[in-house]
Amino acid sequence: MTLNIYLSGEIHTDWRDQIIAGAKGLDVSFNSPVTDHAASDDCGVDILGAEDDKYWHDHKGAMINAIRTRKGIADADVVVVRFGDKYKQWNAAFDAGYASALGKSLIILQPPEHDHALKEVNAAALAMARTPEQVVQILRYVLEGSLPV
Repeated sequence: MTLNIYLSGEIHTDWRDQIIAGAKGLDVSFNSPVTDHAASDDCGVDILGAEDDKYWHDHKGAMINAIRTRKGIADADVVVVRFGDKYKQWNAAFDAGYASALGKSLIILQPPEHDHALKEVNAAALAMARTPEQVVQILRYVLEGSLPV
């Protein structure tokens, strides 16, 4: 069984790299949004032209980024959504809701201080992990039936 995994959410830490490295040897493929923050923010105006109003600047970028996000989530077997320690991550919550609405297997990766704020998101998930290592252990169990030693 091969799993196509979409890694969504926070882009300020190396959590994606940790999961990808930990999953080496598993029958998985990974996809994610563009994680270059400047490129993600500015893709709309860099491609379609400048905007005087920051709202329209952001809107153009969000629409273009949504093409990749929708495709990645639609094609995924498992969607991992990371909520980090900083910043309001409304886009991550949206991705989790979208994945849930599509019936995707959803794993939430978050610190304990977000438990209350994310209680509804966590209720829709099949697992809530605290560390990238736990996400890898879930993937290993799903694919191989093996527990951590």
